[in-house]
Amino acid sequence: MPIECGAVCDIEAATAWVKQVNSEWGECGRVVVEDGEALGFIKYAPSLLVPQARHMPAGPPSEKAVLVCCMHIRPEARQRGLGKVLMQAALRDLVQRGERTVQAYATTRQGEFVTSPVVGVQFLIRMGFTVARPHPDYPLMQLDLRSLAAWTENLEAVLESLRIPLRVPARAPVPNMRRGGGS
Repeated sequence: MPIECGAVCDIEAATAWVKQVNSEWGECGRVVVEDGEALGFIKYAPSLLVPQARHMPAGPPSEKAVLVCCMHIRPEARQRGLGKVLMQAALRDLVQRGERTVQAYATTRQGEFVTSPVVGVQFLIRMGFTVARPHPDYPLMQLDLRSLAAWTENLEAVLESLRIPLRVPARAPVPNMRRGGGS
């Protein structure tokens, strides 16, 4: 069963889009593969390279943002943390590229994200996104990557400062309590 992006996936159009984005901007996604089979993927690109997004009910994304276009996990691979792994890999890539903002359209409807390019709103909230533009069914969510990068740097500095030198006690025999204590 192939992973779909929407009810009908036009493989040729999707491949052409990926090639265009790769040539203009660079890699635009991540895939989780197990035993040679794709279990899930995430696609993202500068919002200007995702022209259909301007038709979303919550309105167009910011022209300065990178947009998570879609994320899919095969039904049999869900609830194993793959979505989190994919999103974290995408966010790490975007921080390393120096991007500042990432946006994603979400759905408030349960189960609608199974074949749709939108991501579940609760998942995005757990990942740190907030509402950029509300909509009852398809809000536009946003994450400020600068705060994510600053938080990561601060966390690393705190962890480094907490390193306590490990002292190995001198090895010495322990007196046998049974001998002299009368058993």
